[in-house]
Amino acid sequence: MFNEGPLDFTAIDFETANGRYESICQIGLVRFENGEIVKEIDCLVKPPENSYHWGNSRVHGLGSKDTKNAPTFDKLWHLMEPYIFRKRIVAHNSQFDAMCLRTVLKYYNLDIPPFDTVCTVKIYKKNLKKLCEEHDIELMHHNALSDARACAALYMKYLKKQNI
Repeated sequence: MFNEGPLDFTAIDFETANGRYESICQIGLVRFENGEIVKEIDCLVKPPENSYHWGNSRVHGLGSKDTKNAPTFDKLWHLMEPYIFRKRIVAHNSQFDAMCLRTVLKYYNLDIPPFDTVCTVKIYKKNLKKLCEEHDIELMHHNALSDARACAALYMKYLKKQNI
């Protein structure tokens, strides 16, 4: 763990354009410090070759027309890096989001920063949509920022239950 308090974390979610981890097409990031939101990032990203698989588009509703003029990940990384470097990253299925991050950074020959991960799937053992229904959390499922916000809300509920 890095020098973060228990209420300091970054919730992230990535939507991908196809089956490749580096095909990030949308970023959602919510940074909490001392339990309060201090930063949100909601960006469309042009994936490599702007190539989409119909199955991914069916899930999140994005396609090549939506990202043809969007910046590539390497042009957006400087916005995210301060909230990732030596931070606690919370995601619903953090293994997937961490793999996307590491893979896209390698793709663009960018340094992979140190970070810790917390997985709300491992904490709750249910899918995000069902959890949001159960906990009355607003969710526009498979919108990266909405998913990151929902994940953050679930993590805050977990911390509260732990008396943190």
